[in-house]
Amino acid sequence: MKIKELKLPALQVALDFTSLNRAIEVLSRISDLDIGIVEVGTPLIKSEGARSISRVRELAGGKPVLADTKTVDVGALEAEIAIRAGADFLTAIASADDAVIESAARAAWELGGDLVVDFIGFRGDVLSRARELSEVGISSVNIHVGIDVQRSLGLTATDMRILVKRLSAELSGLVISVSGGIKPEDIPQLIDAGAQIVVVGGAITRSSDPREAAVKCLKALKRIR
Repeated sequence: MKIKELKLPALQVALDFTSLNRAIEVLSRISDLDIGIVEVGTPLIKSEGARSISRVRELAGGKPVLADTKTVDVGALEAEIAIRAGADFLTAIASADDAVIESAARAAWELGGDLVVDFIGFRGDVLSRARELSEVGISSVNIHVGIDVQRSLGLTATDMRILVKRLSAELSGLVISVSGGIKPEDIPQLIDAGAQIVVVGGAITRSSDPREAAVKCLKALKRIR
């Protein structure tokens, strides 16, 4: 599956747990909802390995699965591991060498999947880098404010709206996802700025009622009433 084949705009739920049992518990409460992508978070992959991708795939109700590998080396190998384990998509870091990103993308495409390039921690010209990536066939980028940055600087993905708007205007063929501290009430302004995939983690997974929180996100996306 390719990112562009998704019904957009879409909600991506990030299962950023270290416990597979906890991830499964939350997933079981939301898997019947109109979620666009189920993300196997980086902490979960590091803690539980590729089996976490396979297990989430089994329980995702047929929804596309993204493995947030944050690949920075051996791109083809990590793509093969993720997709053979059951992922439809994986991620690579924008600051990785072009050879890494291109090898990961080619391997993903050959196996019927796709690659998302994550701009977490990127300090260069985002628009220029996104244009370079688009020219080699990358169809989706993630504008991402990491957890440590959120905590230390008080920034969230909503602070990136101007950047998202520029990317959307100048690279209209690129699918833009946004992540980092997003709450249901933030979603409409991010969609208005040009985001097509909104990634929500803690606002759903750390909620006392993950299902209700996911429903609020879907209502904000106008996927349900």
